[in-house]
Amino acid sequence: MLKKIYNNHKETIHNFIWRSLQIFGKQGITFLIFILCAKLLTPYDFGLYNYALAIIFFFIIFGDFGISAATSKYVAEYNAINKDKLKLVLFNSGIVIVGLTIIITILTLLIGPWYLKDKYIYVLYLLPLIFLAPMTSLYDGIYRGLKKFKQLAILSLIVGVLSIPFVYLLVKQYGLIGALIAQNLFYFILLINLAFSYREFHLKFNKEVMKEVGKYSIIIGISSIAFFLYSRADIIILGHFGYIKEIGYYGVIIQVFNIMVIPLTLLAQVISPNITSNFAKKEYDKIREKLNYFMKLVIPISILIAIIFYFLFPEIIRILLPKYYIKEMLISITILSFLIPTKIWGVFQTQSFIVSTGYAKIIAVTTLIGGVLNVIFDIILIKLIGFTGVFWVTLIIHSLNIIFQTSYYKHKIKSLK
Repeated sequence: MLKKIYNNHKETIHNFIWRSLQIFGKQGITFLIFILCAKLLTPYDFGLYNYALAIIFFFIIFGDFGISAATSKYVAEYNAINKDKLKLVLFNSGIVIVGLTIIITILTLLIGPWYLKDKYIYVLYLLPLIFLAPMTSLYDGIYRGLKKFKQLAILSLIVGVLSIPFVYLLVKQYGLIGALIAQNLFYFILLINLAFSYREFHLKFNKEVMKEVGKYSIIIGISSIAFFLYSRADIIILGHFGYIKEIGYYGVIIQVFNIMVIPLTLLAQVISPNITSNFAKKEYDKIREKLNYFMKLVIPISILIAIIFYFLFPEIIRILLPKYYIKEMLISITILSFLIPTKIWGVFQTQSFIVSTGYAKIIAVTTLIGGVLNVIFDIILIKLIGFTGVFWVTLIIHSLNIIFQTSYYKHKIKSLK
């Protein structure tokens, strides 16, 4: 039986393994910085670190605005049905990103000191990420669209391993500032390696490619903003109300929460090009079959992950990060445990099916509504019950949103003939 499953999904399993190694190389170093900061910094300084990152990644959304995600879709599509357009994607998508990042950088320099005041200096250290992060995501999307998971994994692992010494030295020597600088250096080195290893592109403007990628990216970009509103916006809201130390507690839980989602996210990204290919060839029955199959696979796995998280994570905190082992942390862990199954399925469904089949508008609309509600109720509950209010809001809004997305998407796919 296992041999039959392996043979039927050999390519998916192979790509999943290499994609996992790639994410370890890229995200592993980021997680290492995170853990070092949690161990070496005070909860207040660690809160500042998370606050600065939340703000800069909000700016990055506008610098990318869905270009990298849309690029992955169109690279897979062009690779399947139109090879001529394939080599035009990198240059034309890159031009759009460069233009957007220049505008966002200027606005940050003009408005940042006024709004952020004494916190502005920390965001300023991260300013290079406004360009570096979207560009690395753009190359990541191209490699994924071409199913070059092995090459992407090797490059990311090499960069990650070589980055560990300077990351440790920077955090150890310069604390918070060192951690912020390390983020920039890592993304810079990764971008150079990705660019050097992929040179199959034409330096030629093409309005059609730019229009196709740009038009779809707008939908994804709006969806990204909406997603930020009901995820990382919580950190900015906590900072606005003066909960800087509590941001550190929040950051620990969310970071580990995001790490748990990675395996299913990897699987989603691996099968995404195949779903796009099925859709481009109008093989709708295959899409419906795969959607049902993965629902039966992913949801039980996510329930198991939730159970493990609930029982194991408090002990990990108690042993490794005892200064974060407090009442508020334990309550938040309990609340988030109930969110894990729907959250994992939502992430998987979005990246593997909804975006890949051109229905990103579903995510944009539902998440925008949910994001606005999240911000409104965050403010209300923080005033009523304090820090843990953001977790209750996240649990309710996320769960309802994902349930609706699943029902609506299944209805749309079922109607295709």
